[in-house]
Amino acid sequence: MEPITSTNLNLQLLRKGKVRDTYVLDDKLLMIATDRLSAFDVVFNEGIPRKGEVLCQLSKFWFAKTKHIIPNHYISDAVPNSPPGLPTWLKGRSMQVCKAEPLKLECVVRGYITGSAWKEYQQKGSVCGIKLPTGLKNGSELPQPIFTPSTKADVGHDENVDEEAGKRIVGAESFAFVKTKALELYDFAKRHALASGLVLADTKFEFGYRANASGKKEIILIDEALTPDSSRYWLKERYDQGILESLDKQYVRDYLEQTGWNKSPPPPPLPADVIAKTTERYLQAYKMLTGKAL
Repeated sequence: MEPITSTNLNLQLLRKGKVRDTYVLDDKLLMIATDRLSAFDVVFNEGIPRKGEVLCQLSKFWFAKTKHIIPNHYISDAVPNSPPGLPTWLKGRSMQVCKAEPLKLECVVRGYITGSAWKEYQQKGSVCGIKLPTGLKNGSELPQPIFTPSTKADVGHDENVDEEAGKRIVGAESFAFVKTKALELYDFAKRHALASGLVLADTKFEFGYRANASGKKEIILIDEALTPDSSRYWLKERYDQGILESLDKQYVRDYLEQTGWNKSPPPPPLPADVIAKTTERYLQAYKMLTGKAL
């Protein structure tokens, strides 16, 4: 199956992200998950077949399961009838969502220490100003999940911020709300993942403002939710053996770390076997979490 790496619809393009393309659809938005791959903030030339389907359908799954915690922007995954002639490949990788004003904060929750948090912990003994116990190892479960927000950079890298900086960016009230909801979402998803044979090490949420039925501004969950792009999933069986085996984008990151690439454009070509194994991991994560094959 040929990967979908670009879109060109007869609609107003609102935003082209690293992976998603968003179009205006009357009073709604049409969000499309392409098969583009972004690693270390660089978009690769090769796509990962079926990746966009996993991102879209897994987000739909989590939006339905977590709406008791917080409302979200999902409306439907039906392909619009208008304008006529929209491509058939939109089915399964697009969703109609409500318009929302994104908060300028990436809301990261970590239940286990790894990745950039592990590097920061090794240097400072803390993450985002949160002091952590001594003696942790890469992959150690934290005593309790921590909220470690970062900036939302349109260009370049996001930067971790402490609580006071986060409050300055979005306001104290909004910060307290998204911190609480992000931790609740993570706790719910972590328990579901464990029951599915997976460890949810960390994840990233995005929130936005919209007007509710009474016209009052409220915060909802937007973008994607708990996918292998925005989360780290480890096989629990392997984790219990002391091995961090990822069913997410970390597989590609690990490969790239071995190539000597300087993590700046242009990206190196991805071998066919790395592409195929990445597709396999995304599909496996979907099947384990939802209980059915995509």
